[in-house]
Amino acid sequence: VQLVESGGGLVQAGGSLRLVCTASGFEFSSSLMGWYRQAPGKKREVVARAATNGAIYYSDSVKGRFTISRDNAKNTVTLQMNDLKPDDTAVYYCKREYTFLVQWGQGTQVTVSS
Repeated sequence: VQLVESGGGLVQAGGSLRLVCTASGFEFSSSLMGWYRQAPGKKREVVARAATNGAIYYSDSVKGRFTISRDNAKNTVTLQMNDLKPDDTAVYYCKREYTFLVQWGQGTQVTVSS
């Protein structure tokens, strides 16, 4: 099982980034996929989740700015981040949930400068 995130980087406030999580080694279409983030000194928090039935969840802090999408044919889950703010600076992690199984990617750094 592997989850590999890509697309992080440094961007100015108001800019955009697109994160992609590429999965392998498991039945992707049967798994709940999500993006989480952890800023320095803070707890890891959910950003967005995409369920197998198409249901989508966004945290209030990113609603209207971020879009999560999944492609079951390509085994990818994407997070499009627009209108980025300095408070969005964090390491972003891809997460897979299937019954009692929970797996994480290694994370990708997103830094938003003011």
